[in-house]
Amino acid sequence: MPDSIVIIPTYNEIENIERIIRKVFSLPHDFHVLIIDDGSPDGTPIVVKQLQKEFAERLFIEERAGKQGLGTAYIHGFKWAITRKYDYIFEMDADFSHNPDDLLKLRQACIDGADATIGSRYIKGVNVVNWPMSRVLMSYFASVYVRFITGINVQDSTAGFMCYKRNVLETLELDKIKFVGYAFQIEMKYTTIKHGFNLVEVPIIFTDRTEGTSKMSTSIFREAIFGVIQMKINSIFRKYPEG
Repeated sequence: MPDSIVIIPTYNEIENIERIIRKVFSLPHDFHVLIIDDGSPDGTPIVVKQLQKEFAERLFIEERAGKQGLGTAYIHGFKWAITRKYDYIFEMDADFSHNPDDLLKLRQACIDGADATIGSRYIKGVNVVNWPMSRVLMSYFASVYVRFITGINVQDSTAGFMCYKRNVLETLELDKIKFVGYAFQIEMKYTTIKHGFNLVEVPIIFTDRTEGTSKMSTSIFREAIFGVIQMKINSIFRKYPEG
């Protein structure tokens, strides 16, 4: 059985979903793909089910009723992947903002000793394409803020392109991960480090979507800003067994 599963949450990604799936399956490593769809009314799950006929035993879909949040989608996918014993479990967007070719780099960094890897926009300068400067600054300084509040040395704490070894996700007590929006990514990284795991940033170039509609909003950023403070306070009273 292949050792790697790529989890892709979707909501109205019909413009991108077939291309992203085919791209992942074209890579020189045998990745499986799990789509977590939150009731897309645009037909995204229909496209995935059609592709399952072509990619039997490689492409999977879990359908959920309504928009339940990015964090719960990934937690659902993590549990699904853990049960099926995948060694390397990836997070990736459906819109090509993350280059599927970089899956190979993230996996290799885990093979080379990392417990989890981040596809980092900021580890070598600012590597973002097609974002307005206001959003670049908001994202960059959000990571600066997270470092200041939490003390973790992660340049791109809000990144959504990740690879986890299975034992990391088995250790993290996923039901205790509270955030469901943008702050979910911060909480996962913070918790991974608090458990003593080695988190490594791998430089990537992030390219904003050209098809479909962004799910980002200022309210999601606000959740991250205020949520980080609450997360830090809560962590003072919590024990994190080392993995």
